[in-house]
This record gives sequence, structure tokens and C-alpha cells, in this order.
Amino acid sequence: MSDLTASPNVLTRVSARVERTLSVLLAFLLGAMVVDVTWQVASRFLLHSPSSFTEELAGFLLIWIGLLGGAYGIRTRAHLGIDLVVSKLEGVPRRAAEVCAHVLVLLFALTTLVFGGSRLVVLAFELDQTSAAMGVRMGVVYLALPLSGLIVSLFSLEAVAARRREGEEG
Repeated sequence: MSDLTASPNVLTRVSARVERTLSVLLAFLLGAMVVDVTWQVASRFLLHSPSSFTEELAGFLLIWIGLLGGAYGIRTRAHLGIDLVVSKLEGVPRRAAEVCAHVLVLLFALTTLVFGGSRLVVLAFELDQTSAAMGVRMGVVYLALPLSGLIVSLFSLEAVAARRREGEEG
């Protein structure tokens, strides 16, 4: 029995806690984006003096919401999928298809988001890139990539472990 299936409760508990934290963080970020865009519209049309940072902040918030929201969608099974074939399968073939899908997502998350995103973060910090309007270090903005990749990896591992447990139980 592998470590993943030996202690399913630990992986499930960690994933559940990360999911709850992520839902609160996403709600906060979305609220901040609503306030930011509202201020942007108000300053432009009511005060006739557009704010200089609101558009940039909205873009940065959108990056974080999109990437972390994608990770959240993995855990909550909220992503769209073409399951025309998989929905017709039962038993072992269905579990195998689901495991295969989660392994592919895991590989993408590790290579593209974690590895590639980490390289981008390091490069942005080395080059001391800052945003034009807010002066935020771009490495901080790009941290959304490896962070979301780690979360996607966790949730994918949990899904693979769950499918394996299902196979062992029945």
C-alpha cells in the first residue's frame, strides 16, 4: 500500500483545509476587485479624475483570482469537461480514465505552473521588474503561478488517491 492510500485522512484533511482557506481568500480578492473597479468607474465618471492605479490592480487581482480559482475548481469538481466517453464507462475503466486525467493535470501543474512559474518569479525578482502604476514587484504578482500549481498538485494527488482507494475497496 502506498503512502497516498495508507493515510487518506491526512491528505483529505489537508486538502479540505486548503480548500476552505482558498474560498475565503478568493472571496476577499473578489471583494477587493469589486471595490477597485467601482472606484475606477466612480473616479472616472463622477469625479472626472481617473485613478492611476485601479486598472493595474484589477488586472493583478484577476490573475490571482483566475489561477487560484482554477485550483479551487479542481477540488470542487467545478471545471467543465468533456466526459461523453467517461460517463458511459463503469468500474475499473472509469476509474482508470479519471486517474489518467488527474495525473495529466498533476504533470501540467508541476511542469508549467510550479517549475515554469517559479523560474518566472525568480527572473522577475532578479531583473527587479516593477509595475508601472503601482510600483509592485512583478515577482509578487507572478507568485500566483507556482502557488496555484502547488494547490492544483495537492488536489490532483488527493483525487488520484481517492480513485485508488475506490478500486481497492470495491
